[in-house]
Amino acid sequence: MTRNQRDKINGGDQETSPWGIGRIIFMYIETKILAVSHYVLVLNCHIQILLLISLNQLLHAVHRNQGNPSAGVTFILLGFSEYLELQLPLFLGFLTIYMVTVLENLGMVLIIKVSPRLHTPMYFFLSHLSFVDFCFSIVVTPNLLENLVVEDKTISFTGCIMQLFFACIFVVTETFLLTVMAYDHFVAICKPLLYTVLMSQKLCSLLVGATCSWGTVCSLTLTYFLSELSFGRNKIINNFFCEPAGIVAVSCSDTCISQKITVVSATFNEIRSLIIILASYVFIFITVMRMSSTGRCHKAFSTCASHLTAITIFHGSILFLYCVPDSKSSWLMVRVGSVSYTVVIPMLNLLIYSIRNKDVKQSVRNLAIIKFLYQ
Repeated sequence: MTRNQRDKINGGDQETSPWGIGRIIFMYIETKILAVSHYVLVLNCHIQILLLISLNQLLHAVHRNQGNPSAGVTFILLGFSEYLELQLPLFLGFLTIYMVTVLENLGMVLIIKVSPRLHTPMYFFLSHLSFVDFCFSIVVTPNLLENLVVEDKTISFTGCIMQLFFACIFVVTETFLLTVMAYDHFVAICKPLLYTVLMSQKLCSLLVGATCSWGTVCSLTLTYFLSELSFGRNKIINNFFCEPAGIVAVSCSDTCISQKITVVSATFNEIRSLIIILASYVFIFITVMRMSSTGRCHKAFSTCASHLTAITIFHGSILFLYCVPDSKSSWLMVRVGSVSYTVVIPMLNLLIYSIRNKDVKQSVRNLAIIKFLYQ
């Protein structure tokens, strides 16, 4: 018997063994799920962009509410005013976090923009996440800092609704940006040879545009229903910024619809996001376990660890505040949870992603060397 015949027989035995059959089935299922996931994501992007057709109607409805008697209402943002002895430490702490957040997020966007080695889908999504975190921070934190040092803690109805509108946009956008990044990791680890084909620049831009579009649609819908509520002349919001639960709590009209829309919207977005994330990481884990190289396994787990840490902190805060019915029994816990995802997370995201990232560190060193040589 020749060597080729023996190899053919051995190969046939391996393919007909339970392990070989299971491996073939797994590869087939993985390929089909990859293809379906790819087309579902593209289809989902088109559907979400088509939803923007309703923006004109929603904007018209919001403008129509300018004649609402509630338009003259003034809210009082209670924030942390109950703790007078902590006002200065809190101000200094939040100011430090805010400055770090602004500098590191803008710095990351600049580094990714000017460093050719970072012109990959992963860093493309990371640069947009940095920009969203920067925008989210400047919407919420300056008002928090102001209320810690001034006596007048009021905010107009229009100002409150506008802050709510932009905060919701950035929260939903960040939710699905983290989801897209999980899918990017899945393709990079499970299908490395097809990575550049599947994650094309066109698809990456489409995914980012779809996340922003969906965030805008969700925000406009929620803003419309909350702006329809009636309020008294002066109402105290037990938080440091205008968020749905705080606005609903001070309304003197029927809030059943607004509460249901808030919970349903948050739960729907969370479930849809977490399903894609969990499915991606299940296949990533299976693929990594099949790797023979210890170095490749360590690199894959190191890449995913940063993303999983960011997801856990962000989604944990959102689930606690908006998807758990009894989470608002303590307004102090609501404020602490709100600080977590509005102030702390925009700072932590970049620290989590860059602290062990060799590419980012090398790019920073290269920029520092170039700046030193040109001085």
